[in-house]
Amino acid sequence: MVRAYFRGVSRLGDGAFWYALMAGLVLVDGWRGLEATAQLAATGAVALILYRKLKRWTKRPRPCAADGRIRAWIAPLDEFSFPSGHTLHAVSFTVVALAHYPALAWLLLPFTASVAMSRVVLGLHYPSDVLAATGIGVALASLSLLVSPVAA
Repeated sequence: MVRAYFRGVSRLGDGAFWYALMAGLVLVDGWRGLEATAQLAATGAVALILYRKLKRWTKRPRPCAADGRIRAWIAPLDEFSFPSGHTLHAVSFTVVALAHYPALAWLLLPFTASVAMSRVVLGLHYPSDVLAATGIGVALASLSLLVSPVAA
């Protein structure tokens, strides 16, 4: 049951949850939601480029590939482990979204924590992959908010 929960959360973290959030922001809040969504999309695009470059540079094998005792409970989306792209995106999206809509903390914080935990529980990442991705995600989102601050 625990693995089923984390498999579901991890699959939602592939993008479906974030796309639904962006669509919902636009539908519920119009132009303000579109502005937030544009910032989320731009931050996500930079996160994608950054994490792919880091994975190719570090080439850290996934725990399930490095240790035969560790099983991957879902198929990985790519070959390497460091950093966790799911966590990097979840954290950066959450920080940016909460800058625009702090009332969504009740939804976004537990979901993001679950995505991060899922990557370790499912045998796809080391805890250090998730911790580093958390730091990178916070830094990236903070930079995004400095470059394009939230209008009051």
